[in-house]
Amino acid sequence: MKQIALLLLLFVFIACKNDKQTGVTSEKETTTETKSTESKSGHPTKVFFGDTHLHTDLSMDAGAFGNRIGMDEAYKFARGEEVISTTGQKTRLAVPLDFIVIADHSDGMGLFPGLLAGDEILMKYPLFKKWNVMLNEGKGGEVAIDLITNFSQGTFPIKTNSPELMVPVWKSVVDAAEKYNEPGKFTAFIGYEWTSLIKGNNLHRNVIYRDNGDKAITQLPYTNEDSSDPEKLWENLASYEERTGGQVLAIPHNGNLSNGMMFMEETISGSEFDESYLKKRAKWEPLYEVTQIKGDGEAHPFLSPNDEFADYETWDNSIGATELKTVWTDEDFDPALEAFYYVRVLEIPTPRWTLYDVVRFGAKMDKEVPMTQTERGYTSPIWYSPK
Repeated sequence: MKQIALLLLLFVFIACKNDKQTGVTSEKETTTETKSTESKSGHPTKVFFGDTHLHTDLSMDAGAFGNRIGMDEAYKFARGEEVISTTGQKTRLAVPLDFIVIADHSDGMGLFPGLLAGDEILMKYPLFKKWNVMLNEGKGGEVAIDLITNFSQGTFPIKTNSPELMVPVWKSVVDAAEKYNEPGKFTAFIGYEWTSLIKGNNLHRNVIYRDNGDKAITQLPYTNEDSSDPEKLWENLASYEERTGGQVLAIPHNGNLSNGMMFMEETISGSEFDESYLKKRAKWEPLYEVTQIKGDGEAHPFLSPNDEFADYETWDNSIGATELKTVWTDEDFDPALEAFYYVRVLEIPTPRWTLYDVVRFGAKMDKEVPMTQTERGYTSPIWYSPK
């Protein structure tokens, strides 16, 4: 069994994917590869980089917004191969990823390709037919908003957990992960995004399997149609582990769009937290997504007005430049000589934890203790050669 440590968005996830052996490796059972990534104390010492939230055209929102890339292209791109983007451009990562989780939305997974193609069965529904016409008119953005609105308001024309829709699509998802997984070189984790919405508030989770396809294929992804309560998701994950002997976890995703519900002080059903709830949440959700393309996932001053540091490193448009761009000409440039350039950016000073302790707890600090910090960013180098 391969054991690896994953780093994404400021957190570490220790995970592995079986090659042929099943079950959980005991403390006494170690492999040469495992030893090479751990110190004598047992702590991981090697960091792996990847993505735990990637959508293909199987996700309704991503497809409607214009994504026409399927799983094959997504995996090839993650592995560092050149692919043609939706816009027709040749694209390639400068450095291949170590792992990827194609986490398409479980609700309606695989519906969009049929919607775009005008599938005969789907076109029996007026709303789907309307969206098909709009897509062909180049109004994908409007379709995406209308789609999300109908889904969040519970007015979707069909059951988004229909086995007739999900069974073949889930098989293709599992098969693709197995196809591109290369133990020791590139890990293709099987996963999906549970799309919980309660009155439009986002309680999504990225569900990631530690197992091979022979186990993951035995249970369909959990959906918002099944339940929007995270505790019901945990019950589903527990059932999977008990039945298969596998391992799975959930990472709360995009909590900044939950209007605070991701961090409520009571359960979705309105009960107070108890020891049982806290233990279950810690077991199934040992990680939290700190930040991603849609913004910071933990806190925002609008939602947490009494948290002085909820706006840590959040730009409020009151200071600093609105755009980090400029034009510069090297007046000494000689096309006959080699040249090297890079850009350094200095962050506006932001409060450190030391200032927090002073303000919040009245802590006494020596004059030499810094109260702010200024981070630095560097661009990739630009090399010029007359050859």
